[in-house]
Amino acid sequence: MSHPGFFITGTDTGVGKTWITLGFMAAYQQQDYRTNGMKPVAAGCQRIQGQLIHADALQIQQQADGNPEYETVNPFAFEPPIAPHIAAEAVGCEIDFGCIQQAHLRLQGQAQCTLVEGVGGWRVPLGPGRDVAALVHCLQLPVVLVVGLRLGCLNHALLTAEAIQQQHVLLGWVGCGVVADFAHAAANLKTLQAQIQAPCLGVVPYANTCDPEQIATHLTLPIHAKTGLASSA
Repeated sequence: MSHPGFFITGTDTGVGKTWITLGFMAAYQQQDYRTNGMKPVAAGCQRIQGQLIHADALQIQQQADGNPEYETVNPFAFEPPIAPHIAAEAVGCEIDFGCIQQAHLRLQGQAQCTLVEGVGGWRVPLGPGRDVAALVHCLQLPVVLVVGLRLGCLNHALLTAEAIQQQHVLLGWVGCGVVADFAHAAANLKTLQAQIQAPCLGVVPYANTCDPEQIATHLTLPIHAKTGLASSA
């Protein structure tokens, strides 16, 4: 049985999107879904043996079941750790949604479930008149929102959830601990649960290292809104 997959966005950069992506991949794999992942656009890459590699995309490639090529997991890789549209412009590159769509289709053909991680937040520009939200529209995927649990997360989370729900399906949200000691974390989570009109799919505590199997234990797989398919084998 296949699963449509979804797009993982965040309230900002550095909020744990990759860790949550890896955790969801592990959770689907534990349910015997052959699972792939994708990070279509990445900035802040390192040049390794002549190829630009992003550490997050590499982790996703290594977690994947379909043995995908790196270029399929991360079609657009940029060296400077800056906004991707600026990095792309600097090297004369266009972030081509058609190319991303084709890579996504290849990954889907290799697996039963394919998850796509965004770059930065929901409205990060990806070129003239295009942003992450437009990419999601192109891929026709529902969305899971990652909220970095830290001071300021309430405003960022509520604005982002509202923006997503104006045009897309928000399957749910995940709270991700990004600071060791977040004062009043429980009160903040209570507020988020009351005000985001989508289910909380888990709260992942702060950790020093990424362990996808452990992260998976804190996550609930969503039900896909279009098909009603419960996300378990």
